[in-house]
Amino acid sequence: MRGLGVARQVAVLPVGSFEQHGPYLPLATDTLVACAVAREIAARYPVHLLPPVTIGCSHEHADWPGTVSISSVTLHAVVRDIADSLRRSGVDALVVVNGHGGNYVLGNVVQESTARGERMALFPAAEDWEAARERAGVTTSLLTDMHAGEIETSILLHTHPEYVRPGYEAADFVADDRRHLLSLGMSGYTDSGVIGRPSLGSAEKGRELLGSLADSFGACFSLLTSVPVGVPDGEHG
Repeated sequence: MRGLGVARQVAVLPVGSFEQHGPYLPLATDTLVACAVAREIAARYPVHLLPPVTIGCSHEHADWPGTVSISSVTLHAVVRDIADSLRRSGVDALVVVNGHGGNYVLGNVVQESTARGERMALFPAAEDWEAARERAGVTTSLLTDMHAGEIETSILLHTHPEYVRPGYEAADFVADDRRHLLSLGMSGYTDSGVIGRPSLGSAEKGRELLGSLADSFGACFSLLTSVPVGVPDGEHG
């Protein structure tokens, strides 16, 4: 971490998963998406880009071959250890870029760390994705675009088109009522592993999605590099 200086005191950690994404997207889709967002951020802001955490909490996909998960306790510990190590190296702020919706525990990590006075943030928020969806002209709502849908397909068509297999054009499947997802898993709602409309995906939408997220990151960056987290304005030295 030597040579980062005061201006590069924020580290960005992509966190993804290794899970099924239908027959046309790779198992590493969520990691590739998180890395794409993180790279876009690093190209615009003075941050230190870390290598990704490639396996997350994908227990809702356990019925599909190829899916690999770690426990929420393990993921919590890994992110905490990374943050602790960064602070010992002089980097006191960490942004976790999450690419997988099932990594619920990351929100808890950030909440607990912030309560201890540490600088940490989780990105993107739902509002950031919504702004990106609107800017990119993504037709599918965030509710419908749950897994291997328009957004993920678009980002991979833009960043890694060689990983997108034929078939996404005819793989649309919608299951908006997923109230028992935690109990039933994905297999309770889809036979293909897809929930969304990948047929609407395009490389141009992927480019616009990433550009919008990079714009949205500005507020997160300002928050972590200005007033100390947890200290009211006017009370910091």
